[in-house]
Amino acid sequence: MTPPTSGDAAGDLAALVRLMAGRYTCRAYRQRAVDTERIRSIVQLASRCASWCNVQPWHLIVTETVESTERFRQALAAHAAGHPDSDPDLPFPPGYDGVHAQRRREAGMALYAALGITREDAARRDAQAFENFRLFGAPHVAIVTVPARLGPYAVMDAGGFVASFLLAAHAHGVACTPQAALARHARFIRRYFDIPGDRHMVCGISFGHPDSGHPVNRFRTARAPVDELARFA
Repeated sequence: MTPPTSGDAAGDLAALVRLMAGRYTCRAYRQRAVDTERIRSIVQLASRCASWCNVQPWHLIVTETVESTERFRQALAAHAAGHPDSDPDLPFPPGYDGVHAQRRREAGMALYAALGITREDAARRDAQAFENFRLFGAPHVAIVTVPARLGPYAVMDAGGFVASFLLAAHAHGVACTPQAALARHARFIRRYFDIPGDRHMVCGISFGHPDSGHPVNRFRTARAPVDELARFA
């Protein structure tokens, strides 16, 4: 392969900046299916991400049609409503404090402000949180799993795949919602899709064509500056 020229590198950088800056977490969708070939292209492009020893431990279950997604949506919402306790394959954080709590709180406040939900309106806050289990109305969802025996580094590899999937989808004009919340009901989801018990569910990715006019899709979360994220030694 011929090394890129400075012009190629500049173009690549501009494209990457555009993709990274333009991607956002979608929370309202139109009920129109994404063509299967486009979904396959997204998965293929995302699979170019790095993994330890190139083991590529991720595997996806993808709902291909609006109808199959709707059946899962209804089943998941019913289960979550009747079983509010978490049942994940992987442990969730016991809590957040310090700067992590602050970032989480600021993101939540921005979301609720976009929807006109006041701090005192617990019912609407709870209803919005429950939209996770309705997949935010998305026409498709991908369930991400890894082999349990490969441990935390397989989960790290899956995180790289998820990030690549989000960018690949955005490049294809498809919006996404990465959802750790779905893993709260990992056992139910594995049972629903007949996923073997020797695999861990990592997360879900709901995706489809965004409802661009919905106010929930107009807010954007902030990012910490470099000096908060890195120490140069």
